[in-house]
Amino acid sequence: MSENWDPAAFRDRVQQVLDDFLDEQADRLAPLGDDAARLVAEARTSVSGGKRFRAAFCYWGFRAIQPAVTDDSALVRACAALELLHASALVHDDLMDASDTRRGRPATHRAFEAEHRQAGWTGDPEQYGAAAAILLGDLLLGWAGDMLRHCGLGREQVDAGLSIFELCRTEVIAGQFLDVSVQARAHADVGTAMTVLRYKSAKYSIERPLDIGAALAGATAEQLAELSGFGLPLGEAFQLRDDLLGVFGDPAVTGKPAGDDLVEGKRTVLVALAIDGALAAGAPADAERLDAALGSPLDEAAVADLRRIIDSSGAHAQVEQLIATLAAKAVTALDRTTIGEQARGVLTELASAATQRTV
Repeated sequence: MSENWDPAAFRDRVQQVLDDFLDEQADRLAPLGDDAARLVAEARTSVSGGKRFRAAFCYWGFRAIQPAVTDDSALVRACAALELLHASALVHDDLMDASDTRRGRPATHRAFEAEHRQAGWTGDPEQYGAAAAILLGDLLLGWAGDMLRHCGLGREQVDAGLSIFELCRTEVIAGQFLDVSVQARAHADVGTAMTVLRYKSAKYSIERPLDIGAALAGATAEQLAELSGFGLPLGEAFQLRDDLLGVFGDPAVTGKPAGDDLVEGKRTVLVALAIDGALAAGAPADAERLDAALGSPLDEAAVADLRRIIDSSGAHAQVEQLIATLAAKAVTALDRTTIGEQARGVLTELASAATQRTV
C-alpha cells in the first residue's frame, strides 16, 4: 500500500476504539444486570472483524482535504462511528432477510432465538430473537451518532460531519425500505434495482463516509462534489461485487450459505439483467425458473441450476463489466480532483480492494 498507510494496523486501531467504546457502554449498563450484559456481548460480536472500508474511506476523505492530522486518535474515533452504523444496518438487514448467518456465525436474531430456546423461556423464541435484533440494531445506530458527536474533534468540525451522517442515516433506512418493498412486489427492472443498490448500500458504504471525513476536515461544497464523483460510482461497483458474491461466492470465504441472495429473494441488478437476458435469448423457461425460485428454499443442485441460468443469460459477464466500468469512472474522477498524492494513491488502492474482493 502507499507510504505510511498500513490497512491492517488501521483495522486494528478501529477495532480497539470500538472495543473501548463498548467497555464504556458495558459499565454504563452494568446496573441493568445480566440481560444488558448479553446485549452488549452481542454488540461486540456484531462489530468484530470486517473490512472496515467505511472507516477507511472516512479517514482518507479527511486526509484528502487536510493531509496533516493534528489529533489522529480523535479522527479514528470519528471514523469508527461509521462501523457502528454498518453493524446496525447488518443486524436489521439479517432480520428482514431472515438470514441465518453473518460472517460464519449465527445472525443476531438467530443467536437470541437460540438463547431463548435453550433457557426454556415462555413465549415465541423467534419473536424474542426478532425483538432483540431490532433493539440491538437501534442501539448501535444511536451509539454511532454518540461516538461521532463525542469523538474529540472540534465542535464546528463535528457539526459539519454530523449533518452528512444524518443524511446518510436517512438514505440507508429509506433504501432498505425500497429493498423490502421491491422484494414484496417480486419484481424489479434494472433501473429500480440500481436505485435500491444506490441508496441501500452504495452511498453509505463509500460516498457518505468520504463526505463525512471531508466535512470533518472543513471541505467546501465543491470539494465534496469532487469526492462524490469518485465515491458514488465506486460504491455502486462495490455493491455489485457484493451481489455477485451473494450468488457465486464461496461459503467458506463469505461466511454465508451458497446462493444466499437467491434464497432470500434479492431482486438485484444481477437478477434483473439475468431475467432480461434469458428472455432476449429466447429462453423464457429459464427466466420463469429464476423468477419463480427467488425467495424459496434451494438445495445445492437448485442453486447450481440458477447460477447456470445467470451465466448463460450473460448477466454475470455484464455485471463484471459494469463493475470495471464504474471503478474506472471513479478513478478517473479521482484523478481530476485537486487532492494530494498520498490521499489519491491510498484511495485508488482502496478502490481496487473494494471492487476486486472475494468476501
